[in-house]
Amino acid sequence: MKPQISDSVKYIGVDDKTIDLFESQYIVPNGISYNSYVILDEKIAVMDTVDKRKTEEWLENLEAELAGKNPDYLIISHLEPDHASNIQVLAEKYPDMKLVGNAKTFNMLPLYFDIDITDRKVVVKEGDTLSLGSHNLTFIMAPMVHWPEVMVEYESTEKILFSADGFGKFGSLDTDEDWACEARRYYFNICGKYGTQVQALLKKASAIEIEKICPLHGPVLTENLGYYIGLYDKWSKYEPETEGIFIAYCSIHGNTEQAVLKFKEILESKTDLKIAISDLAREDLAECIEDAFRYSKMIVASPTYDADIFPVMNDFLHHLKIKGYKNRTVGMIENGSWAPMAGKIMTTYFENMKDITIIPDKVTIKGALKSSDIANLEKLADDILK
Repeated sequence: MKPQISDSVKYIGVDDKTIDLFESQYIVPNGISYNSYVILDEKIAVMDTVDKRKTEEWLENLEAELAGKNPDYLIISHLEPDHASNIQVLAEKYPDMKLVGNAKTFNMLPLYFDIDITDRKVVVKEGDTLSLGSHNLTFIMAPMVHWPEVMVEYESTEKILFSADGFGKFGSLDTDEDWACEARRYYFNICGKYGTQVQALLKKASAIEIEKICPLHGPVLTENLGYYIGLYDKWSKYEPETEGIFIAYCSIHGNTEQAVLKFKEILESKTDLKIAISDLAREDLAECIEDAFRYSKMIVASPTYDADIFPVMNDFLHHLKIKGYKNRTVGMIENGSWAPMAGKIMTTYFENMKDITIIPDKVTIKGALKSSDIANLEKLADDILK
């Protein structure tokens, strides 16, 4: 069932349930929605297009709502292809329609389309308005949330924020699942690096009265908006959402895993804090990144491999670095039969991140877990719980 927004604002987006990887990297078992809207007034505005995978279905949805009328404007919030693939299609279909974007939008547009819009551009900047009749759009610039040309739109009559990729989530609209889980995974993996820019947008949004949020992915938000905005505020400040410990590990032949499971057992005997654990080689990397940001503390455990760390741990730490991981306490368990190096290399990663408290006494396992290692695991547990 498509969202019902209002008598004048219609949802014309589509679900994509056959896509395997969003952005060719994120597993989406429940698909993804490409959201698009149309405002029907004296002037008609289409709010973004959709991915080329769903062109025909989207055009059918639009034409059904237009009922023979022609759109006056196409609002371009974001030029990423999952939202903008059909700009040229729509511009050619409706040659009198004007395209609305900011200066950066139109600087980037030729990178994707070969289309002459010289006399069809409406260039807007921060605070500009566009009257459609009884509906009025105000344009709010949101650079690097998460591309440089991004802007959002506020419709003041119905108090709707068209939030671009903000407040989006993975999953088709007919998926029955908790919003926060897939919105968190979406946020930290796609927008996580840009917390400062998200904070700037939230500050602007706090000055307006919002009753509905219409994102470009995921459900339209109409109730308890403070909950969603509060999570975005916490996430973009890099504050832990859950007081607890995330254990991220990898293991070649099971020995490092044995040490990690013993460590988890020790932790559980000492605390009621929530403890989450993931085998980096077997679980979705994006979910592991999500949990690293969710929890207040983290333990990483890796064997030494080719005088380095195991490849999946290297990939995990690289992603944490480029996504701006910060404000956390981290401890380490390494394994190495003859020349343990994992702890040193993992430490270097975290030293290059901001505001990371590194527990200095790492645990070194040589081969299989031994009874003599238990005391060191006990001490690491005490240290991470301080």
